[in-house]
Amino acid sequence: MSNVYQFEASSLTGQPVPLTDFRGKVLLIVNTASECGFTPQYAGLQTLQDTYQTRGFDVLGFPCNQFGKQEPGDAEQIGAFCESRFHVTFPMFDKIDVKGADAHPLYKWLTSEKPGLLGTQAIKWNFTKFLVRRDGTIFKRYAPTTKPDELRGDIETLLNDPGA
Repeated sequence: MSNVYQFEASSLTGQPVPLTDFRGKVLLIVNTASECGFTPQYAGLQTLQDTYQTRGFDVLGFPCNQFGKQEPGDAEQIGAFCESRFHVTFPMFDKIDVKGADAHPLYKWLTSEKPGLLGTQAIKWNFTKFLVRRDGTIFKRYAPTTKPDELRGDIETLLNDPGA
């Protein structure tokens, strides 16, 4: 696999979503959780969505329950939480695994293409972020502690470069 467009994921409503639906956009792919210390980052992610969506940017949220069981809800509960607490309008997908043998193929690809600190591939916690260029290749990986607002410079760089 050479880019994110070769993958598919299920929406919170269970519908298959080919990532080709986002072709030509700058993407921020994030594994999320509703009961995590980083959960307030949903607000910052939504701000990025609101700020840059009209310029060809989308946040893609992938709920995951692998870290401290901090995403216990089903798809309906996750959607209701995101909407009521953070007014999330960016695409949210069905709960997946992001590490281990059952990791979603997208995350297996993301982590092999862009290892984390000291070359470790595994996602270490909720709200790990991957910024993806318009051509579907990965620009950068960010730790959970990196706040969404800190990504603005990199997002602007990619949005301002038509070849990126």
